[in-house]
Amino acid sequence: MTQTKSYIKALQEITEEVKSTFGELSQKILFQKPNAKTWSIAENLEHLITLNSSYFPIFDKLKKGELPLAFISKIAFFPKMLGDMIMKSVAVSNIKKVKTFPLWEPGVSSGDQYDIIRKFEKHQQALIAKIKELDSHIQIGSIIHSPANRLIVYRLDQAIAIIIEHERRHLLQAKNLLD
Repeated sequence: MTQTKSYIKALQEITEEVKSTFGELSQKILFQKPNAKTWSIAENLEHLITLNSSYFPIFDKLKKGELPLAFISKIAFFPKMLGDMIMKSVAVSNIKKVKTFPLWEPGVSSGDQYDIIRKFEKHQQALIAKIKELDSHIQIGSIIHSPANRLIVYRLDQAIAIIIEHERRHLLQAKNLLD
């Protein structure tokens, strides 16, 4: 299985798990917060949509060959080191709470018209489409920058692995809210 296919499979599995775990829950449960500092299930999913979508303009520029990168991307060990640091911070095994950048804060409000599960599923389909388009860049180890900071650079394959691990982390956080 190619790397791209394994990423797509992982994203499809996460999507199915979200649908099977949360798809039949009421709006009240999806938006319920145990306390003011903890995100609801819906907020966890909205955060993933917001964060992942912030990569789309970067992916588009990379695909067009128009992605400017900071000088730091040319220093061989920096992209791997920075990617490894980010992966460690978002890992499911990292139980330490990590504060997100304001640009990735979830902005949802409950309401009968707001179908976060369907929105998440559509987003995952869009993310998978972007990854398919970038297969050749994945294969050659293209470098991108973080949507949060142009000086944080890592390989595209690391970015996608980080996105997937981050989704798994928030899926677990959302599942824990059901207990």
